[in-house]
Amino acid sequence: MSSDDQAKKPDRQKGAAVQRKDRDMGSALRSIYQKTVEEAIPDEMLSLLGKLD
Repeated sequence: MSSDDQAKKPDRQKGAAVQRKDRDMGSALRSIYQKTVEEAIPDEMLSLLGKLD
């Protein structure tokens, strides 16, 4: 392995770690969004919205 190859290896590992963190972050955000979408609207909020009509 040349010295250039050795110098590039840590950069590749850092890149893979960043991609893994990005993928994990995306998964966490999608999960939070889905839970928010599925959350019931409180009766008080529905009552307030009904008064706007």
